[in-house]
Amino acid sequence: MPKLIDAHRLIGPVPFDDLPEDPRPEMDRLGVERAYVTHTLSLYSDAHAGNQALFALDDPRLVPVPVVVPEAFAPIPSWQVAMVRLCPERHRFDLTGPVALRWLAATDAVVAVDLEETSPAQLLALTTRLPELRVLLLNPGYRRLRAIAELMSEAPNIWLEIGTVNTQRAVEWLAERFGARRLVWGTGAPVLDDCGPRFLLDHLELPEKDVELIATGGDLL
Repeated sequence: MPKLIDAHRLIGPVPFDDLPEDPRPEMDRLGVERAYVTHTLSLYSDAHAGNQALFALDDPRLVPVPVVVPEAFAPIPSWQVAMVRLCPERHRFDLTGPVALRWLAATDAVVAVDLEETSPAQLLALTTRLPELRVLLLNPGYRRLRAIAELMSEAPNIWLEIGTVNTQRAVEWLAERFGARRLVWGTGAPVLDDCGPRFLLDHLELPEKDVELIATGGDLL
């Protein structure tokens, strides 16, 4: 298997645990070549301060994923990034409101959003309004697979991060329906465990080429 790409990793302090400051030793241990990282300050405190700390990392292995908080009278950021993250529930904005739609229509980046921050209905409305937008759905879990599959059937511009899809043959079930190209490996580490997603990846009952595709970002990254 090639070196892995972790599409969902965090860096920085959290208010509820003592976590390692540097993710790279754990990435080395698990064979992760590159990780798309969001700073925890952006999630739990101040998006602007967290994004500044993120851009200061300056390490090609840690790909910055800044948090976007759409504001009616603020300029749209001109970041040259591959992915941005949205937290509409935590940061109290409407994912399908006019301000968010205007901001998202202006970006070429992949948009990552946690399922707990939104709903399948909102995501369907968003991707219908902006069919060119590429959305990576984070932390879907396994209890809402039917709703997720229904969403992916209707919205071809949604990809799924599989780190929490940890029930028997669920990833295989998704791959059979939507293809491995729409499945992306991520961990949510270090807030979530990264050994579990690595174990899941190593034991998928899929052709080797499909596992490698998932492990390196599908056709999204």
